[in-house]
Amino acid sequence: MPQHAISGLNRLTRTHKLSAAGVATAGAAALVFALVPGADAGQGKAQATTIENVKPVAFSAVDTAARTQQATIAKQAAVSTAQGKAEAAAAKQAAAEKAAKAKAAAVAKAKAEKERKVQQAASRSAVRTAIPAAAPKPVAAPKPVVKTYPNNLDGWIRQSLDVMAKKGIPGSYNGLYRNIIRESSGNPLAINLWDVNAQNGIPSKGLLQVIDPTFKQYHVAGTSWNIYDPVANITAACNYAAAKYGSMDNVNSAY
Repeated sequence: MPQHAISGLNRLTRTHKLSAAGVATAGAAALVFALVPGADAGQGKAQATTIENVKPVAFSAVDTAARTQQATIAKQAAVSTAQGKAEAAAAKQAAAEKAAKAKAAAVAKAKAEKERKVQQAASRSAVRTAIPAAAPKPVAAPKPVVKTYPNNLDGWIRQSLDVMAKKGIPGSYNGLYRNIIRESSGNPLAINLWDVNAQNGIPSKGLLQVIDPTFKQYHVAGTSWNIYDPVANITAACNYAAAKYGSMDNVNSAY
């Protein structure tokens, strides 16, 4: 191998001291060419000159750009994460505030409703106090039905039967009518002045010919004390007949 080629190679090695990972393509080609056997001195010198002028590739700049880009991405990710957290916190805060407002509104509404009901109750109470309830009208007692009877034998008998029914004295219309016709012929003022009672000074009187002691003893309350009163006479005579014979219906002759 020529001496100048070896000298050039040694000079290249001493001058640049390139690392295996950072050698450029042009420098590598020149180095290979210089090591080929038989290369002339001119070419070797020119090649050495070329190699001397080639500067190593600055891989450190590429690494710096990558690191810068990675740092930028990391920073953007951090910013995005922080922004997301801030947005989530803001949304949570907004939801909490909304819930608090809704709760406060519900409480206020319930309080207002309660106050409204209290006021309504107080108003109704005031109205009831101011306007007393009308007292119920007293129920009028039914007027008693006044039954009227004709002023004749039929009316006297019917009125006597009504009094007897209230007092529990037995007797029928036919029984009364039959005995009245036999005793006085229906004359309320009839009087017997010839029988034994008349001889004893107590003549029989009225429709059913009752003597004074008997009339007074068997007089029925609610009727007249006048022995000639038709209703009083009939009722007292029937009361006496019920006590002695069971009923005026059972009397068929002087009694």
